Amino acid sequence: MSTIDTKQRLMETALELIWNSNYDRVGIAEICQKAGVTKGAFYHHFSSKADLFVSASDMEWNEKSRELDEILSPRYNALEQFEKIVNLILHKQVRFCSEGTAYICGSPIFTAGAQAGCGCSDIQLVAKTMAENASRYFGALVRNLAAEGYLDDEMDAQEIGRLAVQYVQGVLTTGRICQNVEEMAHDLRQGLYRILNVKTEYRNAEIAPMEVLTGTDN
Repeated sequence: MSTIDTKQRLMETALELIWNSNYDRVGIAEICQKAGVTKGAFYHHFSSKADLFVSASDMEWNEKSRELDEILSPRYNALEQFEKIVNLILHKQVRFCSEGTAYICGSPIFTAGAQAGCGCSDIQLVAKTMAENASRYFGALVRNLAAEGYLDDEMDAQEIGRLAVQYVQGVLTTGRICQNVEEMAHDLRQGLYRILNVKTEYRNAEIAPMEVLTGTDN
């Protein structure tokens, strides 16, 4: 395995393990074992678990930002952009148990940020940066929806973007506790309709297909 492959493997493994558990419970030894690398290889690339997590979070955001840039491109109208963003969130957060049933894993980045508290400023900073970046994308969506006449009133795009991100994280956290995939999908869409103030006639009451909820729509 090349040096680049080793680093990539460690980052992907860390996110996956933390996504399915939590930051505090996953240790360096478990990450190395799952990734199939030695602790020596780990410390060649990263100084600590926090350093690994920050790098992995940056990698995750770079991938997500490319997807969001594609969604918010002019090839889609604003209402299509809204639906694609909702489905992207569902695609990222809903996984399969070994038994084949769907489960909600929440957000590893924001969960880790909350768990770290004041003890790790690097993790707090990466979670804060992710929230600010996501807020800007939601703000862009608000401006697109307003420009195309889908909103009831003129909105403060920056404020609404921030509120939307906070709402999404709350829904994902509740979803991880309650493990009701269809309810989470319904509440995510309908809550965002209300926060963004989308006109009633443009709101979709249907729950996304299961292949979207479970992230299997490849």
